[in-house]
Formats: sequence, C-alpha cells, structure tokens
Amino acid sequence: MSEPPGAVALAEAPSAGLPPRHRPTAQRVQPLRRPGRWIATATVLVLVAQFVHGLVTNPFYQWDRFGYWFLRPTILDGLLITLEVTAWSAVLGLLGGILLALARLSRSPVLRAASWTYVWALRSVPLIVVLLFLYNFSALYETLSVGVPFGPAFLTFDESRLATDMAIAVIGLSLNEAAYAAEVVRGGILSVDQGQHEAASALGLPKGYQFRRIVFPQALRSITPNYVNQLIGLIKSTSLVFYVSLLDLFGTAQSMGSTYPGDIVPLLLVVTVWYLILTSLVSVVQFYVERYYARGATRSLPPTPLQRLRTGLRDLRERARREAAV
Repeated sequence: MSEPPGAVALAEAPSAGLPPRHRPTAQRVQPLRRPGRWIATATVLVLVAQFVHGLVTNPFYQWDRFGYWFLRPTILDGLLITLEVTAWSAVLGLLGGILLALARLSRSPVLRAASWTYVWALRSVPLIVVLLFLYNFSALYETLSVGVPFGPAFLTFDESRLATDMAIAVIGLSLNEAAYAAEVVRGGILSVDQGQHEAASALGLPKGYQFRRIVFPQALRSITPNYVNQLIGLIKSTSLVFYVSLLDLFGTAQSMGSTYPGDIVPLLLVVTVWYLILTSLVSVVQFYVERYYARGATRSLPPTPLQRLRTGLRDLRERARREAAV
C-alpha cells in the first residue's frame, strides 16, 4: 500500500524550514548510570583481594606444610574412607527415603503413622547421638536372631562381630539420611501434577509402572536439587564418624594433628580443600542431572559453562569489532 503524495513532505515539514543549527540530530542513547552498583563491586573486589593477600602472605597458614600433607598416603586413605561411607550412605539413604515416602503416601494408616514417627524421631535426634548409640549397641543387645516373632530363633548372630566401625558409620548415616530423603522424595512426588496420575490411571497402567515410568521421572526434577543439597551435607557429616573410631578424612587429620601439633592449621586446610573439591564435583554432577531432566519441561535447555564461555567470548569479539568500526 503506497503512502499519500504529501506524506513525506508533511513528515519533513517541521524541521525543513529551520536553520541547520536548530535541526534535530541523531544522538547516541546513554545507558542508565548506577553508581551504587559500581561502589558495591569495587568494595567486594577490595575485600576479596585483601582476603587472598592474607591467605598467601600470612606465615601462620604454613603453605609449605600444606603441600607436604595434601597428597600424603595417610590423607588419601582417609579420603577413600570418606568417599566409601558417603557412597553407601547416599544410596541406602535414598532407597530408605523412597520407601518411607511411599509409606507416608500410602492409604494404610499404620504405614503412614510408622513413616511419620520414623521421620520425626530421626530428624529430632542429633546424628552424633545416633552414631554413639549404635557404637554402644552391643551393650544392649549382645546377639541378634532371626526366627518366629515371640518364638524360637532359627539363626543367631554375634552383634559385636557384625558391628564393625565401617558398618556402624554407614548404618548411622543411612538411617539419618533416610529421614531427610523421605521428605525430599515425598515433596517431589506431590509436585507432579494430579492430571498425570489421572491420565496414567485412565490408561489402566499398573500402579508400579505408573510410579516408575510416569510419576517418579517427573518428580526427579524437584527431587534432584534438594537431594543433592542433602548429599553435600552428607559429605560433611562423614566427619562425625571419627567419634566411632573410623579414621575418615577428618579423623586422619585429627590423628596427624595430635602427632604433629605444629601442623594442625595446615592439616585443617588440607581437609577444607578436599571437602571443597568433593562438594564442587557433586555440584557439577547436579547441574548436568538437572539439565537432563529439564528436557521437555523448558523451551530450551540451560547452557553449559562451556557454552556460556563461548557465548561470552563471541560477544566480546562482536563488541570489539563494533568499537573498532566506530
């Protein structure tokens, strides 16, 4: 559709008759200035620089001794025990949490009451108390038996031989972890839209198949970030197994600190750095697991760190090219 004959003339008329110095000219739009943001950024950078400078220059940290202890075989043995306890406790705790969550959502009042009582009790009792109670469990029950309830026993076990330091640590952490994982799993299942349950029931699918293939995969989008947060807490909680005579990473550092009192600070720094490495690796795994289960829930998957880096470098090149052209 063509414009009326006088359209261009009318549009140019207001400025056509003005002197050149009074005619409007194109101006570059200036971004809104935010001095508060720049001040906060400068303050944070100064504080970070001071903190790093103190870490590097303060002789109290004894970085030479830190380097000596960081990869010592005794420290690595303790790290291996920490990883083993964490892996077993995470798997058993998650499985127990799933069973407790299903019991809590069951129609059976007995199962609901038992699950609620377990979660209430284990979340109320400190983990160190649970570990110490299990460590002294043989004083209460010298033997364990399998048989008819309130009747004869078919098999009898010596509890003191079964309850090794590793078994006590794994059982105690798993029992505690299951109570928290149960609420995480229950919240994830409840987050699934009710229409998904109704659609699966309308198709006549078995309840077990509905849970495995429809409900639980969708619930994992909510369960994953919350349970990984629990997993990070579990990694740090393994430091308590030192009190049941299991020399994990923290226990080994404590033992070496007693033998070499002058190296207590470097040993604590070694433990701190190793825990930072472990939790960072878990966070990386969490990102990719969340990204995997986000398929179909978002229009586009969140970019990976490598993709963000490439995008940032491309934007910098484009900005430099534009500024060079001007």
